[in-house]
Amino acid sequence: MAYFPAPLENLIDCFAALPGIGKKSAQRLAFHVLSLPEGRAEAFAAAIMEAKSSVHTCPVCQNLTDGERCAICEDDRRDSTLICVVAEPRDVLSFERAREFGGVYHVLHGVMSPMNRIGPDDLKISELVERIAGGQVREVIMATNPDTEGDTTAMYIWRLLKPFGVKVTRLAYGVPVGANLEYADEATLARALEGRREM
Repeated sequence: MAYFPAPLENLIDCFAALPGIGKKSAQRLAFHVLSLPEGRAEAFAAAIMEAKSSVHTCPVCQNLTDGERCAICEDDRRDSTLICVVAEPRDVLSFERAREFGGVYHVLHGVMSPMNRIGPDDLKISELVERIAGGQVREVIMATNPDTEGDTTAMYIWRLLKPFGVKVTRLAYGVPVGANLEYADEATLARALEGRREM
C-alpha cells in the first residue's frame, strides 16, 4: 500500500538512490523540496540540469570542469611533472584544502573492485599511462585510500608505469595528528613505523 502520492514516492526513491542517503533521509529531503517556494524548487531543478549538461571531465587530468580544461591544468604555476593520482574528484578538493601540493592531479573515477565488477578498463588508467608516455613526468604519487581496493589499484598502476622509469611513490600512512596511540590499530602503527623519517 502506497502511503504517499506516486510523484512523491518517486521523488523519495530518487533521493534514496543517492549514495549515503537512507529511506528516512530521502523522505526528509523530499518533504523539504515540496515545502520550497516554486521559484526555489525550479532553481534547484535547473541547477541539477545545468550541472548535468555542462560539467564534464578535463581531457588532461579527468577532474570535473565546465571549461575546456580544469583550473588546475590551466594554472602555469603548477608543477606538471608531479602527478598525484586520486580515486575521485572530491579527493582533489581534500588536497587543495591542505594547500601543500603544487603539482597536478589525475582522477581515476573509482578503484579496482572485483566484488563490484570494477576492473582497470572501467577506470581512467589508460589516460594516465598516456600522460606518462609523453615523457614529461618525473614522479607519480599514488594517493588512493589505504584499503584493499586502493592498494590493489596502486600496485596495478605501479606495475604499468614501471617500464617508463618514472618514480612512483605512495602516500605515507600512520597515526593522525592529535590521535592517541592507545587507540591506533596494529596496521596503522605498522605503517607509521614503516613511514618514519629522521627528525
